[in-house]
Amino acid sequence: MSPRSPIDSIVATTRGDDGTTGLLFGGERIAKDDPRTEAYGTIDEAVAALGMARATLGAKRRIGTLPPVLAGLGDLILRVQRELFVVGAELATNPDAWDRLEDGRTRVSAGMVAGIEAILVETEAAITMPTEFVVPGETVTSAALEQARTILRRAERRAVGLRRAGFVPGDHLIPYLNRLADLLWVLARAAEQAESRRATPARREPRTGTRARAVGGTTAVRASNAPGGPR
Repeated sequence: MSPRSPIDSIVATTRGDDGTTGLLFGGERIAKDDPRTEAYGTIDEAVAALGMARATLGAKRRIGTLPPVLAGLGDLILRVQRELFVVGAELATNPDAWDRLEDGRTRVSAGMVAGIEAILVETEAAITMPTEFVVPGETVTSAALEQARTILRRAERRAVGLRRAGFVPGDHLIPYLNRLADLLWVLARAAEQAESRRATPARREPRTGTRARAVGGTTAVRASNAPGGPR
């Protein structure tokens, strides 16, 4: 069967019709189901999910129902979306071109991690932290943030596998994903509380004897490696 000729489209090049895709800075093309493609494709999903959260805030602003405490959240989400393009670039670079990566532009930097950590600490201090695992869905904005968080956790798992295989060039990409997912969980709680909604606990009855930890001056259930909380 002869290959199809290119079509008159800016977007559709037909080069990927054989199931391969190109990497940043060129080099050998890889399969579209390659673990690297899976990882940066999952980052792309997270960017889109964050777009839904940002769109809900924009809609509230236009109709005059955006709580003042959330006035800057849309800009923060946009900042995160742009930073995730840096994450995607690092994951999508052929090892032969790793020497061309630039911190903060095509490779995650220590400053990016520190920036997320600072926002995380500030946000934790401004909210009441739940003492149970929570079920997403109290507000549209918080639910969108939670969806982005779960997608980001999947991206993190993919990135861990890539690091084990020697395909993550920098030291800060996985800490960034881990910290950002924590931040999204906290922002979801902030979004709920800004609209005077309380997070729905995962259990019908309050848990007794829960082991807790101090976080940002409040008490929170230790939620490591469990759904509905930071890791």
